Formats: sequence, C-alpha cells, structure tokens
Amino acid sequence: MIDKIREWISRNQGRIEGTYQYLHENAEISWEEVQTTKFLCKQLERIGIPYETFEEHTGLVGYWGSGKDGPTIGIRADMDALWQRVNGEWKANHSCGHDAHMTMVLYSIICLKELGFSPKGLVKIIFQPAEESGYGAKAILERGIIEDIDYLLGTHVRPIQELPFGVASPAIYHGATTLLKGRVTGVQAHGARPNLGVNVVDSLAGIVQAVNSVQLDPTKPASAKVTVVKAGGDNINVIPDYAEFGIDLRAQENDVMKKLIQRVEYAVITAGSANQATVEVEELASMVAAEPCPEMEEIIRESIAEALGDEGVAQPPVTPGGEDFHFYKASFTALKSTMVGLGTGLQPGLHHPEMSFNIKALHNGIAILSLAAVKLLKQEVNEHVR
Repeated sequence: MIDKIREWISRNQGRIEGTYQYLHENAEISWEEVQTTKFLCKQLERIGIPYETFEEHTGLVGYWGSGKDGPTIGIRADMDALWQRVNGEWKANHSCGHDAHMTMVLYSIICLKELGFSPKGLVKIIFQPAEESGYGAKAILERGIIEDIDYLLGTHVRPIQELPFGVASPAIYHGATTLLKGRVTGVQAHGARPNLGVNVVDSLAGIVQAVNSVQLDPTKPASAKVTVVKAGGDNINVIPDYAEFGIDLRAQENDVMKKLIQRVEYAVITAGSANQATVEVEELASMVAAEPCPEMEEIIRESIAEALGDEGVAQPPVTPGGEDFHFYKASFTALKSTMVGLGTGLQPGLHHPEMSFNIKALHNGIAILSLAAVKLLKQEVNEHVR
C-alpha cells in the first residue's frame, strides 16, 4: 500500500503544493474562515464526498463510508490563521501551519479515494475553525460531531527545536494553557496630589511582581507571566484610574494547571488591591493538556515506520504549547485520540510572522495519515486498489 501511496503523491505534487499555496495566501482568522470553508467544500464535492456545514460558525465535516461494517474514525485539521504584523503590515497569517494541516488531511482522503480504497466504516473529515481562540473544538463538540467517533487523529507541524525534517512522532504531548484577563479600577487625581487618588499603575507593578513570585512543585513544568499591561492616557500628570492586564499560564499537567490558576488569581487580587484598588480577573481561554493513548500511538508508530522507515520514528515531543484538539479526549474519555507530530524543518518557530518549513514535509504527512486511516479502519487493502 505504501508504494502505491508514494507513487500517487509523486504524481500529484503539483496539486498538493498548489492547494497549500492557495490556503497560505488566502489566510483567514478565527471564526472568519468563510472562503476557506467554501474552498474545502468544493474540494470534497469534486471527489464525491458529502459534507455538513454549520449555521452557527465556519468549518465543515465530510462523511466518507457507510459506517455499517467498521469503526468510525475522525481526521481533524484546524483552519484559522493568526492576525500578525508581517513586514510592517497587519494581516491574517498562517504562521502556525494550519494551511499545511488542511492540505495534508484533504489529500490523505483524496489519495485513498483515487487509489480505489473504500472504507467499510465511516471517516469523518473534520475541518475545525478557530483553534487559536481556544473555542473551536468546543464548537465542534457542541454540534455532536465527536459523540460516535472511535478513533480521532490530528496532526501538527513541529518546529526544528523539537523535530527535524524527515521524521514524525506518534503523539505530541501538549501542555495545558490558560489565558487570564484582568481589570483594575482606582481613583483619578492630580499628579501633584497622589494621596487623593488610587494609582492603578502601582497596582500593575504589584501584580507583575506577585505573578513572578508564584512557586509550584519544580519537578512539574509550569510557568506564569504577565504579557499585557495597559494603563493611563496621554497626560502624564494624571493619576490613572483604569488598567487592563493579561496573564499567560502554562502547565504540563491538568492538575498542576488547576493549582496554578488558584495561586495566580489569589496573588493578583491580593497584590493588586493592596492600595485599595478593585481588581477583577476572568478566564479568557484555556486548553487542556494531552492525555497519552498507547493504543493509538502504536498504530501511528507503525504508519510512520512504513512511510518514513524505522529511522523516521521519533519520540513524542513534550511541549508547553497548547492545542484545543485535546478537548475532544477530555470530553469523551473513552475516545482514542492522538496527534501526529510532523518534522518539517520549521523555523524560526511557530507563530513567528516569517515562519517557513520544507514544503516536501506535506508529502510525508499525507503518506502517514493515509496509512493510519487504513489501519484505524482495521481493513486489509484489496488487491484491486490501484
């Protein structure tokens, strides 16, 4: 089967890379992936795969197979871009590789279909919006798409600091992420009489110091840092009465994240209100940490070895980055799920406005996902497959 997949990919390099370039050049941010959704709908129409879109939000789900004689598997790609300043211009920019993820998922299905493979189970092809917002997976969960899925597979390009080009891992152990937003309210006064006011900049200084002072078990990776502060107006001689701040929290384990949130919220409110200011904190977004799935990882490990050779199998990277894919497993604990970590030579890093990678890595990803789909469906490949 792998020889046929490799031959197909070789014959279709132009199609694959052309689709990637289109998606890259037509990036759309979270919840605004309107043209991306339409484009993907057309691609599924061309190969005769029915699909479902949603009135409530962007994204789509394709359905391939009867679902009667085998398991139901899901293959998921995220769709949204980041809003970034690129070469002095603010624009939607695919610096997290979601254009690559869509391309690989789409062409793994096109590859199998054009090779004559016919699934006995059901394949749900999930193009999920708004991963960067932290709420995209939750929207798909609310639509009931995941409820009957037995196996769920995703993929993510990895930076060169984790995996080199030409290898792949059967999982990515993302950490938990929580983004907090806070507001501080004080009392305005003249700069000459600070005793008559409550200076929210003083509160911010206390909040930054308090967050940096939070300590947890050092054997379990976690971090907390203030990443946004806004206060005051154009007049330097006015004691400001309103400020906003943002805090980025990371932890490798979900239980550690719970403790970190409690400690940070206590520290922020205590330190920020020491001068009698009012401090409010809310959770803006969160992502849970990955939960390993040995059964899925073994299947993906076999697929990587067939596609790239034994030397192409890498250990799953442990990364502090977050990914809302893991909400699916957190919501359905019996679900077997994992993400393929794809080595691409990506540099200088994810979310960098000038991120780039070896586009030939797309071919490796398509081969791995195609093989994995066949294995997850637990089907022997018929001799008539072209």
